[in-house]
Amino acid sequence: MKPWVLFDLDGTLTQSEEGIWNSVRHAARKMNLPEPDAATLRKFVGPPLLWSFQEYMGMTPETAQQAQTIYRERYNAVGLFENRVYPGVRTMLRTLHRQGFHLGVVTGKPINPTKRILDHFGLLDWMETVVSATDGHAEKEHLIRQALPQSYGEVWMVGDRKFDMDGGVKAGVHTLGVTYGYGSEEELWESGAEKIAHTPLEILDILCPDAERAPGAFLSMEGLDGSGKGTQLERLQDLLGRYGFDVLETREPGGTPIGEKIREILLDRENREMTRETESLLYAASRAQLVREVIRPAVKRGQLVLCDRFLDSSVAYQGGGRELGVDRVLEINAPAVDGTMPDLTVYLDINHRKALERRCAASEPDRLEMEAESFHARVEDGYRTLIARSPERFAVVNAEGDRDSIAKEIADRVLARLMEMEK
Repeated sequence: MKPWVLFDLDGTLTQSEEGIWNSVRHAARKMNLPEPDAATLRKFVGPPLLWSFQEYMGMTPETAQQAQTIYRERYNAVGLFENRVYPGVRTMLRTLHRQGFHLGVVTGKPINPTKRILDHFGLLDWMETVVSATDGHAEKEHLIRQALPQSYGEVWMVGDRKFDMDGGVKAGVHTLGVTYGYGSEEELWESGAEKIAHTPLEILDILCPDAERAPGAFLSMEGLDGSGKGTQLERLQDLLGRYGFDVLETREPGGTPIGEKIREILLDRENREMTRETESLLYAASRAQLVREVIRPAVKRGQLVLCDRFLDSSVAYQGGGRELGVDRVLEINAPAVDGTMPDLTVYLDINHRKALERRCAASEPDRLEMEAESFHARVEDGYRTLIARSPERFAVVNAEGDRDSIAKEIADRVLARLMEMEK
């Protein structure tokens, strides 16, 4: 019989202080009370809300009930999504699930926001049970007992506060405290923790040390120079971090010490005599190093590799722009990539003339950006050839709109693909 692992939510799966603190401040302002200081706000993460208003702000039970109502009005509309999944949580949950563990959540938070948070961040599908507080019944012992089936084997309660450890002890289950949340290591040991993890991945080291970790993913972003790729990469990285993906950002050419030296040669404006064959081979050499030194090891560790350009750029710029031909460039790069290709490629679609205008207005162009307009037209055609050949790998996004709309479409497309891969 496989073990059950029951997780607290705030401070264990998600870093939720932003939404909680903003909603506590909102309740204080609405009630014409002084806003609590940072030390007081930190204590609100974890314990039952009614108890916290009374214990930390000196409210009567009646006033605390009023504060809770005001708090929830804001929290249920906005605050619950002011949240971040801890890095490593996704890999930890996926690995436990693949190993056959039964997973669940027990939290003092009400059921509606709990399920909305888990669903929003793509964690709900891994949970066989979700048990939340009901009025007057927020004690962890009660919630743990409610979460378990009639017959069960080994059970671990995982949490960051004394309430989780004390509840686990009283319910007669094993207790695993985590220090990356809102409680201290001393608090966890004193309240009955049997084991301590300092990161989500250390939970795996304790519960299934020999298990192979669930693999990560490989994403790339492509586009003509001037497509806004740099801005959108930065925004995508922040979004993926909020969803708990352990993002490793890299770039081409470059991404390794050897690759960065090759990059300097390729982009140097003095190297105008470089032949197209030399250029293509140098890109392939940098790529071969990146695949073996960075991409494959990171994906194996469970990380999400986000790469600024990959093989598609060579095909478009050397195959199309330099007229080496798509198939010839793919042949040159075959030993470099050795089958390692992105799980998804975001292509920022923009007319080459508009892209070049934007790029030249931003800063001094490099060696490739100084090429004639016909070169950039052929690059655009090269990308379209690739997209037509592998439409399932590309997410084509119109890059001529406003930045927020572009970022939202990228986020929707990328998150949908990643969560599909996690099933």
